[in-house]
Amino acid sequence: MLSLQPLLLLLLLLRSTAPKTISYPDFQYLNVKEAIAQTVTKPLNTSQHRQPLFRNHNGTHTDGKGKLQLLHRDRITSNNSNLFHARIHRDMKRVASLITRLSGSGTATYTEGDFGAEVVSGMNQGSGEYFVRIGVGSPPKDQYVVIDSGSDIVWVQCQPCTQCYHQTDPVFDPANSASFIGVSCSSAVCDRVENSGCHAGRCRYEVMYGDGSYTKGTLALETLTFGRTVVRNVAIGCGHSNRGMFVGAAGLIGLGGGSLSLVGQLGGQTGGAFSYCLVSRGTDSTGSLEFGRGAMPVGAAWIPLIRNPRAPSFYYIGLSGLGVGGVKVGISEDVFQLNEMGNGGVVMDTGTAVTRLPTAAYAAFRDAFIAETGNLPRASGVSIFDTCYNLYGFVSVRVPTVSFYFSGGPILTLPARNFLIPVDDVGTFCFAFAASPSGLSIIGNIQQEGIQISFDGANGFVGFGPNVC
Repeated sequence: MLSLQPLLLLLLLLRSTAPKTISYPDFQYLNVKEAIAQTVTKPLNTSQHRQPLFRNHNGTHTDGKGKLQLLHRDRITSNNSNLFHARIHRDMKRVASLITRLSGSGTATYTEGDFGAEVVSGMNQGSGEYFVRIGVGSPPKDQYVVIDSGSDIVWVQCQPCTQCYHQTDPVFDPANSASFIGVSCSSAVCDRVENSGCHAGRCRYEVMYGDGSYTKGTLALETLTFGRTVVRNVAIGCGHSNRGMFVGAAGLIGLGGGSLSLVGQLGGQTGGAFSYCLVSRGTDSTGSLEFGRGAMPVGAAWIPLIRNPRAPSFYYIGLSGLGVGGVKVGISEDVFQLNEMGNGGVVMDTGTAVTRLPTAAYAAFRDAFIAETGNLPRASGVSIFDTCYNLYGFVSVRVPTVSFYFSGGPILTLPARNFLIPVDDVGTFCFAFAASPSGLSIIGNIQQEGIQISFDGANGFVGFGPNVC
């Protein structure tokens, strides 16, 4: 048995070949008072924006090699009384865009003179939730960028900016970088850009999102800096015209499975290996992002990655079922299968907040949870959530465990804060799952929070634990 932080009841249980009894808690306690307090966002101040990029394993700051800090977007952007609804709106847009992309039914219309086609990188409308701070150019200019495990492009807003949204840091000016090299149209790098364009001999890119948001500009080779780690000749998009809900971030770092993502470009240097720990929303702590074989932890529970040739950017995993209160819900495993046409399946995504499940699976899962929470006062549904509770006045409540049963044996039992979340500051909590309008399942970042997740691209595995954040 692999146990992660018993106080939070975060357990990963491995099935061995020898018969044995597996036991784990059927119920746990949610700290209601603490969860409500965390709904008050505390954005970073200006001085915090300039903190060193890396943190030592002992928690002290350093400018050397180590774990790159991850921050929730609510720490970067200003406080907003409608933060929850804005987040869910972004989430709905992203999920709709992912489904369109993965169903192969997306269409795009362009006026004469436009180029390219709709390319859904996985960060529809800037719905990415987690930011990381990197240096761009030489000398390096610090920038906050969104990380996205479903995206295959690295880009930042660039001067001259014909149209740019507001970002926390000054817009990157390539004229001030000694390492900026424009990519020619005849370059092999340009050939790797889906439906690239050409203007004045320079390779152009255009990424369009499902709601009309976009980034357009030129492709370049540039130096990215992570603490003292310098990565040269990274293909990045230099966005001169950008629109959408990317507010706060300077751009995006794609961590997907494609050749132009940062993971793909690092290639043999890292073996396609990276590890992240998403900090829980509403806290003052930071998560982490680390690249390379050294980031692969000992003691993780590993499950195979599943490749979908129709969507190589996305990380699919095998899910065999869902559990409530220590009991596996009666859902056919076929509901979660990726079929031969590339439809369905289960995608892990850092940019989607709320886990989506096929309607039949969600209904059975939700009903099982409701049956075990009959002692809690109900509240009306909120936005995409149809199962909510009025926990005003409670200090803590006893709730059933919620678990993912992965193909091959491992079971991931979530901490209570990862599935029963506050949606306001007066005690309304909702079951943080929703029905998918298609057969696609998406494991979102709310369910991933606080758990170390590692991708071993070279060997085709994803690991859970053993550390928490």
